[in-house]
Amino acid sequence: MSGLGARLALHLVTDGRLPFDRLLDVVDAAAGAGVDVVQLRAKSVTARELMRQARALSDVIDRRCLLLINDRVDVAVAARDAGARVDGVHLGQSDLPPETARRLLGAHAVIGWTANSAEHRAAAHLPRRGTIDYLGVGVIRPTSTKPDHPPALGVEGFAAFAAGTDLPCVAIGGVVDSDVAALRDAGAAGIAVVSAICGADDPAAAARALRDAADAPSLEGAAR
Repeated sequence: MSGLGARLALHLVTDGRLPFDRLLDVVDAAAGAGVDVVQLRAKSVTARELMRQARALSDVIDRRCLLLINDRVDVAVAARDAGARVDGVHLGQSDLPPETARRLLGAHAVIGWTANSAEHRAAAHLPRRGTIDYLGVGVIRPTSTKPDHPPALGVEGFAAFAAGTDLPCVAIGGVVDSDVAALRDAGAAGIAVVSAICGADDPAAAARALRDAADAPSLEGAAR
């Protein structure tokens, strides 16, 4: 995996519904509490505004975790050009191809790809090895942060999906801290959350609870 190591366990995906000043506070708290990845997702803003947000988040994160841009390879390139530390992108099925993102962002960028069907999983294995670093797989359960989401997989559906690929799979969609152990035993390399941190009264405490769950011994390991 290009530039990743084991830093996949806990992803925070930002909630574009939050005022940006509040979002900066949430990201600062989450980075301090041990999230591995912050993914900037703001689908309703202009490219210029997204670049401004990326630069601001880069400053707040201050290398404590990785920063990925959702969907917009062009913004990732532009933010880097403007001096931000952007570590890569997370792409959906309708975005630029992962091969293009890899060429533009380089060998050490982190490139994630959304996948939630057998067809997506098969397509993820078409580019040469090293193009895609991980798959974002979900939703696990229905979630208000993505009203047009595909049918929920649940833990069993996630396990079946993850068993069919050697790419690391990150579970997303309605995940809470009590899901983490079961998802890890189902093959998750990590979990990604939005509301569990962005919607919490105390984002730092919420992130710490998820961090503790991600770091705890697995159910299967404890049973041996």
